[in-house]
Amino acid sequence: MEVVLKKSKIRDYLFILVGTAMMAVSINLIYDPMGMVTGGVTGIGIIIKYLTHKAFDVSVPVWLTNIALNIPLFLAAFFLKGKSFIGRTLITTVSLTAFIYIIPVVKLFENDYLLAAVFGGVIGGVGIGLVLATMSTTGGSDMFCALLHEKWKHYSIPQLLILVDGLIVFGGVAVFGLKVTLYAAITIYITAKVSDNILEGLKFSKMAFIISEQHQSIANEILHTLNRGVSGLKIEGMYSSQERKMLFCVVSKKEMVEVLDIVYKNDAKAFVVVNDVREVMGEGFIENIQDKR
Repeated sequence: MEVVLKKSKIRDYLFILVGTAMMAVSINLIYDPMGMVTGGVTGIGIIIKYLTHKAFDVSVPVWLTNIALNIPLFLAAFFLKGKSFIGRTLITTVSLTAFIYIIPVVKLFENDYLLAAVFGGVIGGVGIGLVLATMSTTGGSDMFCALLHEKWKHYSIPQLLILVDGLIVFGGVAVFGLKVTLYAAITIYITAKVSDNILEGLKFSKMAFIISEQHQSIANEILHTLNRGVSGLKIEGMYSSQERKMLFCVVSKKEMVEVLDIVYKNDAKAFVVVNDVREVMGEGFIENIQDKR
């Protein structure tokens, strides 16, 4: 169990580093130089950077705003929710801030906002997906809404998040104009879709129901060749009223090809149903660790 926990932590920290690096790339190479406000504390940072430059000819960097706004949020979360609530979100926030500081701000796409919206959404979406896969967030508006939920419990956290990020995006309209904000809306949509697909792809598996007269030999080969568990379920054919045994197994997408080879090698007339499985918890898949934070 200790080895599994260690591997899980190493994988999670690697995902956090890669994910926050990709998020920082999308912020410093696309959102910041092009004035695309997609919500969150970094969105506020982009607005503040523009306004301070316009008013005082001194730009407050996004990484500094990210730290300044997150510190009181983390302190409030610590006192209201406890240390366990903060968890690895603190590591993620520090990592994102560090990458925003390290990566130079460069206008990658000049004035091609459509290309910027697409690539920003894809790069940022992959980054957010990797971070969310570790059961973590980057703090900011997510944490702020979790704290608001303590007072306004009749609203869900996602509802509050839509409201808060919506206000930030609306601030982008006031500062950068409607056209840029509409492109930012495209980015938000792409980011959500890509991050969802990343999460589903990391947890995606296949489930098979197998009915065959050769169920024992099929089960043995799956057990010993693929090292995957198989369950036998007693069923009754309604037409013949005969009791039979149906095999049930869950494997990865790649392993399902091998399962089908095993089935049809042993019984060419076997009846097989294959379904998609969005998430599997347990041995051989995602470990069911109660306190990943």
